[in-house]
Amino acid sequence: MTILSVYNNNPLIDGRQSERAMLVRRGVQLLLHEMRHAVLPELPLASGRRADLITLSEKGEIWIIEIKSSIEDFRVDRKWPDYRLHCDRLFFATHKDVPLDIFPQECGLFLSDGYGAHMIREAPEHRLPPATRKSVTLNFSRAAAQRLMLAEWATGKDFAFSPKGEAARPSIAQDADERGEEL
Repeated sequence: MTILSVYNNNPLIDGRQSERAMLVRRGVQLLLHEMRHAVLPELPLASGRRADLITLSEKGEIWIIEIKSSIEDFRVDRKWPDYRLHCDRLFFATHKDVPLDIFPQECGLFLSDGYGAHMIREAPEHRLPPATRKSVTLNFSRAAAQRLMLAEWATGKDFAFSPKGEAARPSIAQDADERGEEL
């Protein structure tokens, strides 16, 4: 028996960000994808903070990108130095209506229009200690795997396919239904 929910169950929609911040995020994600980074939005960190975007490069380098959608957004948020404890490089990302000179020189900078982004300034490298790198990498991979599973479940479709394209096994719902169980 399928359970129907009237609530948004899409694990990829957070709902806390403004439309402008989401446009900045999308453009930066596109650029980082082209740079062959694995990108994960809204990752809770061990410090209790939450990274707007965190990436893992092909070389294993960890970047955090803090998105700022307005001057006021930047001025009221002074938690960004804490992110240095969780990444090799720290960046800000914004859009054309925010003056770029407000962002600290000791951080990298992306400019996004929602359809792409440009790296305006490279971030200096601050290599993480090995134990911290392992912790952040495990957190990243576990969160990514969990979100993928939840995204698959949210569709209600079976994702096990044979090479010919037909379902390789019954879905969880079909298995339960055949046994006379409810989900």
